[in-house]
Amino acid sequence: MAIQRPKGTQDHLPDGSPKQGLDTRAAAFRFVRETAQRVLERAGAQHIDTPLFEEAEVVQRGVGGSTDIVRKEMFTVYYFGDHGGYVLRPEGTAGIVRAYLQNGLKQLPSPLKLWLHGPMFRAENVQKGRLRQFHQVDYEAIGSADPLVDAEAIALLVEVVRELGLKQVKVKLGSIGDPEDRQRYNDYLRGLFGTHRERLSDDSKDRLERNPMRILDSKSETDQALIAELGVQPMLDFLGNDAREHFEQVQRYLQDWGVPYELDPSIVRGLDYYRRTAWELHHEGVGAKSALCGGGRYDGLAQELGSKTEVPGIGWAFGIERLLLAMEADGVEIPCSEGPLLYLAALDTEYVPAVAKVALDARAVARTEFAYRAMKPGNAFKDAERRGAVWVALVGSDEVANGTLSLKNLVTGEQRRVAHNELMTFLGEQA
Repeated sequence: MAIQRPKGTQDHLPDGSPKQGLDTRAAAFRFVRETAQRVLERAGAQHIDTPLFEEAEVVQRGVGGSTDIVRKEMFTVYYFGDHGGYVLRPEGTAGIVRAYLQNGLKQLPSPLKLWLHGPMFRAENVQKGRLRQFHQVDYEAIGSADPLVDAEAIALLVEVVRELGLKQVKVKLGSIGDPEDRQRYNDYLRGLFGTHRERLSDDSKDRLERNPMRILDSKSETDQALIAELGVQPMLDFLGNDAREHFEQVQRYLQDWGVPYELDPSIVRGLDYYRRTAWELHHEGVGAKSALCGGGRYDGLAQELGSKTEVPGIGWAFGIERLLLAMEADGVEIPCSEGPLLYLAALDTEYVPAVAKVALDARAVARTEFAYRAMKPGNAFKDAERRGAVWVALVGSDEVANGTLSLKNLVTGEQRRVAHNELMTFLGEQA
């Protein structure tokens, strides 16, 4: 049997590859990353890179020991020695907050806005838009609990996806309050579900004791039917005065800025370090579950990772593969990779070295490609067209003797004769 790539992974291919979807085009991934970078860095975000693997404890604390990610989906890497193991990162936030604390980044202006992109890993069932190796763009704002920072984070996410060409998206906004609010809600849920424990799925029976709010996130149809039957009150009904005022202020900012949203009381984050604002961005083109990405405030995370003081933080992330499915559903066209500005071909074998030298020099100012063997004019033009070249130069005895290049523009049909010593200037004007 032929060697295959691992299940749940993809090859990102050059333009023109056969059997290529939008979510496997290398140019599409680059387009998403560059668009996100442009939007986020205009807002003052700085790029950060963290390792592809972290100490297992960092991920367990950062993602949450009761989550499916930690319990079922982590890729753990061991090496010979007395170490307990590393985990291939399943998301970006834990590593970013760890880097913030370890490297003293609190000394930088606050809130510190950071963004990251790269591969993430989860050992989950493979389905449309969900892979075992996928790629994320992650944004975090660390160091401020101001609701203005929350609203800005949401607005930036909406701006990114709009600049990518998605129009039919909507923000679903909620709040999970402060720790005391969440404790009251968990007590309520334990009392409500406790009398129906036997009807819960095995996972939700465990969550009933450890983390009742996560029952509301259950993927079990039986659990969801029971939730609907019992008429579970939303978390929003349990918000304290401070959390409610924070939530209302976030909404006022979004309204002032014209960022559309709808309240969704069903949004929950079950882990203790989450605070207040939580949201999801939805799009019907990504499958039965329309959540495209999400975010939230995590003011307690730094202390979970060892900080002696609370460090407020908020962030969001989206999977690029999942986003590309939505873009494909909306008919968004991704720019193809640009071809060379100049393509050179020798008409005789003896001139191939001279052509190569001109091409290498020309690359100082523009993308330039050349034929590695002598070619007939018709074949040279066909090859240049396949590569997406703009200008073509065929080099024969006359061009070598005169020290010139005869250029033809494949887009407009224009023809020009340019001396070798003027080529750089010409290409600089065209670039």
